Amino acid sequence: MGDNGLTRILLVSANVGSIFEDLSRCHKAKHRTHPDNTLKLWLREFQKCLHRTEPRFLAVHCQEVGGKNYEDSMQHVNNFVTSLLGCDELQNFDRVRVFLDEDFTAADKFTALGNLYFVHVDVDVAEIWDFEASKFLTVEGREVQSGNIENVTVKEKAKFPQRFYPDFKWSRKGFLRTRWNINNCAFDLCNIHLFHDASNIIAMQNSPSVYCGNRKEALRHTLQRFDEDKFEKLPMFIFGDFNFRLDSHLLIKELTDKTLPQHTKGKKDQLAKIVFIEADNNEKAILTVESKQFNYHDKHTEFFYNKNNMLQQYDTELDAFKDQISEFEISFPPSYPFSEDTNDGLSYMKTRCPSWCDRVLFNHRAKDIIVHNDEHRLEYDVIGHNTCMGDHKPVYLLFHVKNGPGKTPAESDKLDSALAQCLLTTDIIVPSTQVKISQVDTTKYIHVQHNGTSVRVFRETSV
Repeated sequence: MGDNGLTRILLVSANVGSIFEDLSRCHKAKHRTHPDNTLKLWLREFQKCLHRTEPRFLAVHCQEVGGKNYEDSMQHVNNFVTSLLGCDELQNFDRVRVFLDEDFTAADKFTALGNLYFVHVDVDVAEIWDFEASKFLTVEGREVQSGNIENVTVKEKAKFPQRFYPDFKWSRKGFLRTRWNINNCAFDLCNIHLFHDASNIIAMQNSPSVYCGNRKEALRHTLQRFDEDKFEKLPMFIFGDFNFRLDSHLLIKELTDKTLPQHTKGKKDQLAKIVFIEADNNEKAILTVESKQFNYHDKHTEFFYNKNNMLQQYDTELDAFKDQISEFEISFPPSYPFSEDTNDGLSYMKTRCPSWCDRVLFNHRAKDIIVHNDEHRLEYDVIGHNTCMGDHKPVYLLFHVKNGPGKTPAESDKLDSALAQCLLTTDIIVPSTQVKISQVDTTKYIHVQHNGTSVRVFRETSV
C-alpha cells in the first residue's frame, strides 16, 4: 500500500519532439544504434530518476509525439514506446496504460499527445475511469492504445478550437485527460500543450505578449470545461508543455538598459532584427533578437542557467490562475530551449529566450491529498541536468498521497444494508450478500458493483 498508508507518485512532463527528429536523422543515416542517440541518453537519465525515486505510480505526459515533422517521424513512435516499456526500472510495474494520439490525418482532432501510466506490483487498488460509462474499471495487464484513439472511453481528449488561432495556423495543441483511483485515492491527470511564441520580435513588443494572451484563453477554456462537466470534481494534476514564457518586453528592457538598438527591416518593410549595442564599448553587441533568434551573446547560457531568482520575476503567466491552480517552488533552470547536441547537456540554444515551458501544476483539491513533510520528501525538478534530453528537459514532481480509507467487516455490513435500501428506490432488489464493494473513494460517494453494474451511493447513506 506504500509508505505507512501512503503511495509514492511520480509525475513527468516531457516534450519528446527532439527525440523523434533525432531518430529520423539516425534512420536516414542508417545509424539506428548510435551510442549517443538522444533516445538512449533520455532513457538512461529517465531510469536513473526512477531508480532513485522508487515511485509506486508513474505518469508520463509527452508532447510532440512523432516530432514536429510527424508525417516523416511518426513511424518511430513504436520504437520509443517499446524502448520505454522494456526499461529495467519498469519491469516491476505490472499494469500499464498507454494512450498515443498518432492519427495526423484527423486534422480536426490530432494533438500529438501521449499519456503513459505505470502501476507498481505493490499497489493494491488501481482503477481507471470510463468517461462514457461513468465508472471506474479495474486496471490489469499492459495495454497500448495508439493511432486513432477517438473511441477509447477511458480518456478525454480535445484539440483547442480553431477560434484560438486568429493569427496563425491551426496546430495540434490540446489536452488529454485521464482519471485514476490508486489505493482508494482518486484524482485526475491532464496532459496539456499550449501555444508557442511564433516570433521573438512580436513577443517582445508588448507586456504581456499576444502569445501570452492566447495561452491564457486556452488554459482558461480547459479549466472551465473541467469545472462545468458532469463528473465529480476531484484533485487534479495538470502537467505538460504550457509554453509559458518570460515577459521578454520587460526582461529585454532590463538587459539593454544602457544600450542603443539598431533596427533592420526585411520583407514588406517589417522589422526583422534588433541588435542592442554598447555605444561606449566599440559598439559591442549585447543582445540580438530576430524572429527565431534570441542571443544574449557572451552571457547567454551562464546567465539563464544560473539566474533563477532574478528571472522568476518575469515568469508571470501563471498569476492569472492562482485562484484555481498552484505550483510548488521552482528551483531548477528554465527547461527550454536546450541544445540538441548529444555532447552538450548544459547549453541553451540561441533561438528563444529560455523559459519554464514545462510545468507540473495542480488544483486546490489536490492539496488535500498531498503529504509533504520531513519523512516524505517532495521533489520538483528536471531530469538530466547535465545530459542532452532534447530541446526540453523533462520536468517531474515526486510526492506522496494519502491512501483512501478501507472498510472493516462491520462497516461493510452497514454498507450492504444501506445499499439494498438504496437500490429499492430504483426498483432493483439485490440481496446484500451479493453486493461487492469495488471502490471506496475519499469523496462523498461510494462506488459499488453488482453483476458487472456499477452503482454510486452517497457516503451518508452507508453510515
